[in-house]
Parts: sequence; C-alpha cells; structure tokens
Amino acid sequence: MPSLIAPTTRMHAAFLDCRHDWGPGLHEDGFGITATDDVDTPGGFTTWIHRITHQPDSTPRWIVEDGHLLGAITLQHRHNPKTGHIGYGVRPAARGRGLATWALAETLTLAKNLGLDRVLLLCLTANTASARTIERNGGTLTTDDGHLRHYWIPLP
Repeated sequence: MPSLIAPTTRMHAAFLDCRHDWGPGLHEDGFGITATDDVDTPGGFTTWIHRITHQPDSTPRWIVEDGHLLGAITLQHRHNPKTGHIGYGVRPAARGRGLATWALAETLTLAKNLGLDRVLLLCLTANTASARTIERNGGTLTTDDGHLRHYWIPLP
C-alpha cells in the first residue's frame, strides 16, 4: 500500500534508485529539482531536502511503498499561472498502477484543508496519461494551446 511522506534524507539511496529509473536530466516532475541542486552527494542531498521542505507556501510529498520511492507530488499554496498549484511525477517502473491518480486525490484533500477552493494543474498536451489523471480527479480543461493544457479542479 503506498503512502505520502515528507521528503527525508533517510531515503537518499531510494531517491537515487528512483532518479536512475528516470534517466539523466531534470525531468523528475513533482520533486522540485533545479539545475543547481546537487542531489547525488549526501551533503548536497541534505541541502536540497532542507530547501524543498522549508518553503513556506509549498507542501512536497513523496510517494513511497515498501521502502521504494515511486514518485513525488508538490502542492503550491498560492496560485501560479505558469506552474499551477500541483505538480507530480511517477517513476517509469511504477506507472500504470493509478499512483498519480491516488496521490492527486490525497493532495486535493490537503489543498481543501488549507482553504483553497480550486486548484490549477498544467500538463503537456501530449501527456495523455497526466490529462487522464487530472480528469479522473474532476479537472475541467480550460485551455489547450497545442503545447500545454490548463485544468481547474474545484474543491467543494
């Protein structure tokens, strides 16, 4: 059974395994990695974990199961039209299990508990799996410019 946990330095090896599954590059959506983050060394990893867990308007969570890191999801507490409220990603080896749909539903509950009445999610137009995940959670497509889709999800 998967769970959502706060990012922790105790999972450095599991993080590296997850990152290896994705392959090189900065495309681990939901993790909040920037080009200047050193996530490979223990010291750099600790610095990165501190940065992402101490942002006042952000709640990052990792999707874990049996000690394995399967993905990440981050809730931004404020509206950002360029990135949306929620970003997520599931490692390639764990896709197709409904993890993103489940994690998004859990995060929507968190957003509602924080007082948000709706959230914006963005996904690439070509990413049909992400679009289905958002739509399964009540997302309504408001814009598709041929490259990026914008969805709003109401939180009644």
